[in-house]
Amino acid sequence: MLRSAWGEIRYYPSAILGLTVILIFVAISIYTIITIPYPEAIRLWRGGEEVWGDNPRLAAPEWVNYFRQKKLPTTIKMLSTDPGVERVKEQIDDNIWIEDTVYTFEYTADDFPQDLAVTLLATFEKKPPYVSIILVRPDGQEINLGDLSVRGQRQVFLVSQADRLRQKLQLDYNQEIIAGLFAKDPAAEEMEVLKGTYKVRVEGTLFEDESTLSSKMVVYGKVYGWAGTDHLRRDLRIALLWGAPIALTFGLLAALGTTLLSMTIAAIGVWFGGWVDGIIQRITEVNMVLPVLPILIMIGISISRSLAVMLLAIVALSIFGASIKTNRAIFLQVKSLPYIEAARAYGASDLRIVFLYMIPRIIPTVIPSLVLGIPSFVFLEASLAVLGLGDPSLPTWGKVIDDARVNGALLQGHFYWMLEPSLALMITGVAFAMLGFSLDRIFNPRLREL
Repeated sequence: MLRSAWGEIRYYPSAILGLTVILIFVAISIYTIITIPYPEAIRLWRGGEEVWGDNPRLAAPEWVNYFRQKKLPTTIKMLSTDPGVERVKEQIDDNIWIEDTVYTFEYTADDFPQDLAVTLLATFEKKPPYVSIILVRPDGQEINLGDLSVRGQRQVFLVSQADRLRQKLQLDYNQEIIAGLFAKDPAAEEMEVLKGTYKVRVEGTLFEDESTLSSKMVVYGKVYGWAGTDHLRRDLRIALLWGAPIALTFGLLAALGTTLLSMTIAAIGVWFGGWVDGIIQRITEVNMVLPVLPILIMIGISISRSLAVMLLAIVALSIFGASIKTNRAIFLQVKSLPYIEAARAYGASDLRIVFLYMIPRIIPTVIPSLVLGIPSFVFLEASLAVLGLGDPSLPTWGKVIDDARVNGALLQGHFYWMLEPSLALMITGVAFAMLGFSLDRIFNPRLREL
């Protein structure tokens, strides 16, 4: 029956489309697990500035430029050890060495960058290196961005925090410093981007023979990758990719556990009858009136927000649901079938009849409900995350939506932050719904006439 039923799927375009989308999500999940192992994903998602420090903050995906006439800048990152970076070191006195590093890059975007940062890495014993950072514009103008002594092993210079540049460029407090540096005329009311070849010169003075100085330059853009970044500079690609295997695994385990246990409990109650069936029905009736979401919220607040704990709680609360009543009605019919009487006559045990004769009989009828139950559990997990009760250690679609909501993504115009995980949830739900409803029509022939 199962083989013939699955063969009929080809006559239902909605089932084929839904199954195709599900297989795509499964392929994405496998690809994600292989290319970004779980420990690496957790390290990337929970990492700080040392992991995401070179990413722009709240940057839209790069594909938005395809729909914009005014192109947004991408991030430019260069290291002093890169092949195209000029680096010269010479000794000018007994205890003085000059080390110049020149970063050359083309700026062709139609909008200003977010910021410009130069990270300095130095080693010394007593006297720290002294550094001057100079920006050379395409029009030949040289602007001294800052002079500093690298007193720590790692020091970051940010243009946005160099307030003296505001006075040098004669900018108002409502004008960004980075815009003044990349504008044709910083004094104009509406500044335009000066495109062309820029140079950032890092002029270092070292006072010890064994002292070293290396640097890194980052021009932060306003678009990044195919998923964008959040308020912590994290690449949303990690959460969108890992959200697929987490959502599918959670939904499948919850739906499979609930369906199998409910079916088994209903079969046991019907076969043994009497007080066993009575207890099961009373528990089911009480459980059906319990508010599941408030109970899960209470568990998340008082016990644990772990995904495993939530999964166990959801399965426990869903076992004695309406499906017990439905399965019981079907098992009452199965119990009276001749082959059940024959099995009892030749001395088959109660458990053999329940697990080998009764339960397999109704498996085809519960497959559609199993498929339809997967997206409901996926959305339940996302709902808990949106309420702030998701597992804080996991990068899930619901967690991304919660972060976007808390940080006012829609109010600030960062629609991608909210829409990308929401769209992934919607597509998942629609795909399982299309497949589930088609399977329902296949396994329940009476629906074909509707």
